[in-house]
Amino acid sequence: MKRLTSSQMAWRAAQDIADGAYVNLGIGLPERVAAYQPPGRAAIFHTENGILNFGPSPAAGEEDWDIINAGKRAVTLLPGASFFHHADSFAMVRGGHLDVAILGAFEVAETGDLANWSTGPGGVPAVGGAMDLVHGAKRVAVLMDHTTKDGRPKLLKRCSLPLTGVGCVTRVYTSLAVLDIEAGRFHLREKVPGLSVAELQAMTEAELVVPEGLTDLICPDL
Repeated sequence: MKRLTSSQMAWRAAQDIADGAYVNLGIGLPERVAAYQPPGRAAIFHTENGILNFGPSPAAGEEDWDIINAGKRAVTLLPGASFFHHADSFAMVRGGHLDVAILGAFEVAETGDLANWSTGPGGVPAVGGAMDLVHGAKRVAVLMDHTTKDGRPKLLKRCSLPLTGVGCVTRVYTSLAVLDIEAGRFHLREKVPGLSVAELQAMTEAELVVPEGLTDLICPDL
């Protein structure tokens, strides 16, 4: 069994973004999604500090540090890109104008609850725009490792960390699987080759619903 790399996880999430969708990418791993749009599709990426229609990161040495996303990483601009005030950006979010938000997470519950802003006592809280995004976007997906670095499950029956949003997540892309959240359960859609359902369940606290048509999670070498 081989876990997906960060780039492969981002590639897989990008395959589900519709042409012309307005999409916000969270800080960290989700930022990579912008580099893997399928041929023939063009999503319009939004960053809450005030850019619409940015592209992949520039090559090393070609950064313009006046053009950055919310994670303070340099981005490129695509034809038709626009800049606007921070308040206008959040008006877009809160007004329901984003089709998709793809965020990172510390924990996701089978009810769709999301915890991604605090690791609890002793952690450094970083709310950012996540609480607005999970309630303003039409669809919320999560991109995350399936387990913590010490092997503990991150897909849980109930989150133990402070919540970002309640019942907001509908799809999770992990380093081992793709899962949908429906009717308060994790429904397994794809898993990496060489990993049995029993092995995946052992790394997942919440019970998995396994369909008959389960497919392998196949990604290119990235």
